[in-house]
Amino acid sequence: MALSGALERLQEEAICSICLEYMSEPVSVDCGHNFCRGCITKHCQEKCLWNDAPFSCPQCRAPCRRSSLRPNRQLANIVESIRQLGLGGGVAPGTPLCTQHDERLKLFCEVDEEAICVVCRESQHHRSHAVYPIEEAAQVYKVKLQKVLEHLSKEVEDMKKCESVTKMKMQECKETVKKKRERIVSEFGKLHRLLAAEEKLLLQKLEEEEKQILVMISENVVRLMEQKSLLDELILEIKEKMHLPDEGLLKDMKCILSRCEAVKFQTPKAVSVTLKEDYSIPERCLGMRDMLKKFKVDVTLDPETAHPDLILSEDHKSVRRGGRKLLVSFFDNPRRFSSAPVVLGVQLFFSGRCYWEVHVGDKPEWGLGLCKEAASRKGNILFSPNNGYWVLRLQNGGNYEALTCPVSRLTPSIRPRCIGIFLDYEAGEISFYNVSDRSHLYTFTDKFSGKLRPLFYLGSFLGGKNAEPLVISWMRDMQGTGCIVL
Repeated sequence: MALSGALERLQEEAICSICLEYMSEPVSVDCGHNFCRGCITKHCQEKCLWNDAPFSCPQCRAPCRRSSLRPNRQLANIVESIRQLGLGGGVAPGTPLCTQHDERLKLFCEVDEEAICVVCRESQHHRSHAVYPIEEAAQVYKVKLQKVLEHLSKEVEDMKKCESVTKMKMQECKETVKKKRERIVSEFGKLHRLLAAEEKLLLQKLEEEEKQILVMISENVVRLMEQKSLLDELILEIKEKMHLPDEGLLKDMKCILSRCEAVKFQTPKAVSVTLKEDYSIPERCLGMRDMLKKFKVDVTLDPETAHPDLILSEDHKSVRRGGRKLLVSFFDNPRRFSSAPVVLGVQLFFSGRCYWEVHVGDKPEWGLGLCKEAASRKGNILFSPNNGYWVLRLQNGGNYEALTCPVSRLTPSIRPRCIGIFLDYEAGEISFYNVSDRSHLYTFTDKFSGKLRPLFYLGSFLGGKNAEPLVISWMRDMQGTGCIVL
């Protein structure tokens, strides 16, 4: 098959494009094309060209002169060798011919976008048009189509990436809404459905906002899929076009290229998955704190557990950093914290529900929560539920953290200056509230066993910047709790 193709191309090179027969006395013109001497001479005579007047090459329209005609002896030898091999001259069977002149279609008119013969080239209609050998034109347009194909393929890749990001946003929106929904249901559940109407309203607003976001995202996905479908159809059409014969490939080329150039990926509208509403229990729900106060306990500090650097008030309701020199004898007490600036409450909780409040003011560092009575108090302590500590902490003046594994970052909308702590022993929950705006901060969920004690962490002294005390709110009632006062 390769030999057959080579012989066919060799045969084509030996054929004169004027008479379409093997060349007789082949001569070369200025542009490098070859013709029979008699054919090119006759061509000049038909054009009434005498002496050395310039004429146009019948094949490429390049200007030539008769004086520059040069015998091509090497081509003459090749033509003779082809004749001796017995290869037939003329047009090969199945070769497309001009319907008007019954000549071989060897040229391509760029203006009319059609294959023409050398006779058509000399016609009045095509004489002023840009004409190229059909093989050369096909190669040029193949390069253009390849560039267009690469461009469209890149557009598809960009669209796929955008589609992936858009779908990820949809999932992110669903996850965000799921977490918010769980938090809302949990918070209202702890309040014994006293605020059921408000809960229902907030959940409806959340669902409506979710629908709005998902509708916008879904519209973006639909538009992306429509654009992708159009691009896929265009790419398939181009690929099929590139497998057609040259004359079929070149048909309607301007229309196809114009459609390709018009393709531009329309970036979908940006959709934020950030929820507009805060969905915390609003300030108007005054019943929240009133309910929690039903379980209030009067917490006091236990000086026997206080780190030696801490100073307690006479009523054991507040504690601050002292910055004084530590005495070794203080560490002999096994109940005392030796490294962390911590003091525990006197009360021991083993059942029921308990609530108390602590004023933290503008302290840049503090920690509040509960710990097991049997939790370690010596050396370096890692506050975590695994070690028997459930602590909410502020560090560096703005980093609020629930000390879980890993740490859970919190972002209260208003700086808490008073923290409410609610223990539901049987439910296994320790909840923290920002009393300043009556909002929920965080809830630890665990399975408790043994006795628990309130914990107060003072943080670093910070050269006196953290000298402000932690102050326990004064609440005398102690009803409905499983509590022991040491």
